[in-house]
Amino acid sequence: MFYYGHPQNRFWRVTAAVFGADVPETINEKKRFIIENRLALWDVIESCEITGSSDSSIKNAVVNDISGVIAKSMINRIFCNGGTAGKLYERYIYPEIGIAAVILPSTSPANAAYGLERLINAWKIIK
Repeated sequence: MFYYGHPQNRFWRVTAAVFGADVPETINEKKRFIIENRLALWDVIESCEITGSSDSSIKNAVVNDISGVIAKSMINRIFCNGGTAGKLYERYIYPEIGIAAVILPSTSPANAAYGLERLINAWKIIK
């Protein structure tokens, strides 16, 4: 019920390591971590049809309109967690807001090609 809630997803371990922090466990800790490190999280996809958690099964995706969030904030860097998010962002959102995204390797456990240390090294760019 919050971003990257699956216990096997490495997002919180990776970002905590990047910022030299303890891994947040509760939703309140995760929110505090995001705010303290001047980050924002937003799904590229608002809704879709998906089988399980496999990105390759995504059909009928509706992307989120983040133009209002961008216009009312000081966000000037976009990072996508994985190739699917990156492709959808580049196709549907980038033309609207004009901020190029850095596509990072997915923190999903399905991305077995990247161990934790390799992910941490790749994600250091967010700092």
